Amino acid sequence: MDPLVTTTRLTLREWSDDDAPAALAIYGAAQVARWLAPAAERIPDVEAMRSTLQSWRRQQPELPPPRGRWAVQRNSDRAVVGGVGIRLLPPHAEDLELSWQVNPDEWGKGYAVEAARALISWAFTQEIDELFAVARPTNVRAVATVKRLGMQWVGETTKYYGLNLQVYRIRPSDVSG
Repeated sequence: MDPLVTTTRLTLREWSDDDAPAALAIYGAAQVARWLAPAAERIPDVEAMRSTLQSWRRQQPELPPPRGRWAVQRNSDRAVVGGVGIRLLPPHAEDLELSWQVNPDEWGKGYAVEAARALISWAFTQEIDELFAVARPTNVRAVATVKRLGMQWVGETTKYYGLNLQVYRIRPSDVSG
């Protein structure tokens, strides 16, 4: 499995079936699932998580870059500590959304910012000119992360997912060398 991007501490790579327990610790955590847009139910067990990962892997080859979902693996011990993705935002499927999720046990270590920066840098090599991130106004961790990424506040809308969301954008000119 070739990595998509490698940083000093992290590798962004495709998900595998073996990642199901680590992915469940991320996407099955109430602290993470409550913020996922659209509002989603927590993934209840390893088998459901494995099925979700298989679905993501089946879809990946059909998605034009930079769209996709990737595992965030810590280089020091190869533990999966998070996930990142780029997908089209509803309802018009015109805007590309950058997303990240980190295992709550790993919060506060800078993994979300490091992984998202690496994904942004790679995405801007794929002939796109902007990425968006959306967050509920009360999701202070996500809002702090978008600010650390250098994303610019665009406004507040209910356009995406029918939820009241803060919208942030980043363009290649916003990315520091």
